[in-house]
Amino acid sequence: MSEAARYAVREGVAVITLDNPPINGLGNALRAALLEHLKKADADAAIKAVVLIGSAKAFSGGADIREFNAPRLKPDLPEVNDAQDAMSKPLVAAIGGFALGGGLELALACHYRVAAPRAQLGLPEVKLGILPGSGGTQRLPRIIPMAEAVKMMTTGNPIPAEKAKELGLVDEIVTGDLLEGALAFSKNLLQQGKGPRVIRNMPPKLEGDPKAFFARVREQVAKDSKGYPAPLEIVACAEAAATLPFDEGRKQERARFDKLVQGTESKALRHMFFAERQTSKIPDVPDDTPVREIDKAAVVGAGTMGGGIAMNFANAGIPVTVVETRQENLDRGLNRIRENYAATVSKGRLTQTDMDKRMALIQGTLNLGQIADADIVIEAVFERMDVKQDLLRKLDGIMQQGAILATNTSTLDVDQIAAATTRPQDVVGTHFFSPANVMRLLEVVRGKKTAKDVLATTMKLGKRLKKVPVVSGVCDGFIGNRMLEKYGQQSLFLLDEGASPQQVDRALQGWGMAMGPFAMYDMAGNDIGWEIRKRRYQERPDFVYSKIADRVCELGRFGQKTGKGFYRYEPGSRKPMPDAAVDELISAYRNEIGLKPRQISDEEIVERCIYALVNEGAFILEEGIALRASDIDMVYLTGYGFPPYRGGPMFYADTVGLDKVLKSIQRFQNGYQGSQWKPAPLLVKLAKEGRKFNG
Repeated sequence: MSEAARYAVREGVAVITLDNPPINGLGNALRAALLEHLKKADADAAIKAVVLIGSAKAFSGGADIREFNAPRLKPDLPEVNDAQDAMSKPLVAAIGGFALGGGLELALACHYRVAAPRAQLGLPEVKLGILPGSGGTQRLPRIIPMAEAVKMMTTGNPIPAEKAKELGLVDEIVTGDLLEGALAFSKNLLQQGKGPRVIRNMPPKLEGDPKAFFARVREQVAKDSKGYPAPLEIVACAEAAATLPFDEGRKQERARFDKLVQGTESKALRHMFFAERQTSKIPDVPDDTPVREIDKAAVVGAGTMGGGIAMNFANAGIPVTVVETRQENLDRGLNRIRENYAATVSKGRLTQTDMDKRMALIQGTLNLGQIADADIVIEAVFERMDVKQDLLRKLDGIMQQGAILATNTSTLDVDQIAAATTRPQDVVGTHFFSPANVMRLLEVVRGKKTAKDVLATTMKLGKRLKKVPVVSGVCDGFIGNRMLEKYGQQSLFLLDEGASPQQVDRALQGWGMAMGPFAMYDMAGNDIGWEIRKRRYQERPDFVYSKIADRVCELGRFGQKTGKGFYRYEPGSRKPMPDAAVDELISAYRNEIGLKPRQISDEEIVERCIYALVNEGAFILEEGIALRASDIDMVYLTGYGFPPYRGGPMFYADTVGLDKVLKSIQRFQNGYQGSQWKPAPLLVKLAKEGRKFNG
């Protein structure tokens, strides 16, 4: 039992060392060991004080979230905290690395806290849709000011040791060896005759009228936390800390924790947490697959996308050369990169020194031959097969052997692009999302001949660039854009039938999407979708579209860049404004196709658009384009503005019930353009068996 924590004695001070690598997660074995050691130290008359310490990298990362929604194993953390409160000898937490969640709650139940200079302390439970469930909401506002405690808990953001000391959360910063510093601190307490200082016995740190304070806080938090119940529950617990005895407040905290942990939002956020860690697991590419070294990169194309990709490399400390065909294009691209960095500096999120270092890593050239020694080259040129094939053919003749040839295509066939080279095994798709220096998603497209080490290297590189890399097979649009096409198809059919762009956008944004589809089309550029549709009309005449989007483009209304799209935009503004000209265009099209407008509910808008994503996702899963349902969810959570508290389209369908999703789709088959709805066989099968996409 005691293996998860070690017990030693140094000159009358018991040292309990958490030993559950890598993050000292507070699983059942560690909790049991802690309780045993605390009782042993308290019962030993020779022990005068106790130090609780983790490793240099982690005091404790908190609870094992796999234990949530499982029977509660004893001892639980509150039981350990009770033993800490009851200690008759000073108990000192020595915090190295980080104390997060239950780890900080463990430290808060200690009587004193010392920390290494670079330590981070926080209660990030809100990011998993829950709240601190072991007294954190009751103890933190008794040791630091209530406003700061509420901020820490409702944002979930950790604070550095220096800030923690300033607030009173940490008693001393230890600059040398942490254990030696903690022992010296303990001996100093004993010399001064100081005994236990139990936080639960302290009054809350709140001046003034609690009612007025919490009314203000509740209003602000409600505004900041749309769709997320946990932040307001945290405020309620903090109010209990201010107005009720400790034990009553803790009862409220536990009840609210239990309610949240059973809620869909928390389950969705925990699904997202685990799903992100799953994306790099590729069944036939084990973790120990050899990878190629990436020390130097190149990007062909200095447009918005190419520049953003180059910034990713520079941010990761990798030298990158940007290639263009004309000097003015190269200058414009490099200036845009400089402006992007300067904007980040002006917001205080980057120092001028760091900006200068990153800019120094980015070189420009008009000579393709200058990138021959790069370890990876990513093409980010115009989205047309002949253009990309021609470039890959040239790169094949220039690049060193072993270099990875990557294409940033968003829809084109990677196998066809690879076929233009004599080394298709070195070709892979790296679909970045715009703006590439901001968006976390990276679709890594595995061609038929892509070598396993190329795939493993690209996945590792994705993480180095701070992306969430998700593997996709080759198909038109890969995972994200293939699904988006069905979403877009339904959004336009809804206009045919009687909805306005504003209503569709408002309904989907109200449901939780970061943007509605029509505002998104305007932002991306309507001409991009128009090009794809023109290709579709030739390649897939069975795929029906409303012609409204084409009519909008025929008028040169390409969106924000032209000041007009589905909306109009005032000069210098990105705020979409309704446009009577678009309403007239839609009305004329309805007359042309003989369709009388009808009232459409927001609920129908959401169901048709979201279930279109789900159904196409089921096809993608069945075809093996995606490795698992959670990968599809990560694509939408990190690349398409899907609300995290809904867990991604496939997880959301699981929460609704696949039988209900299928019934709705079958109902849509009897409606307008019903032949475009074809239930995916996998969806039908799972619905019939009462199963889910995830698990």
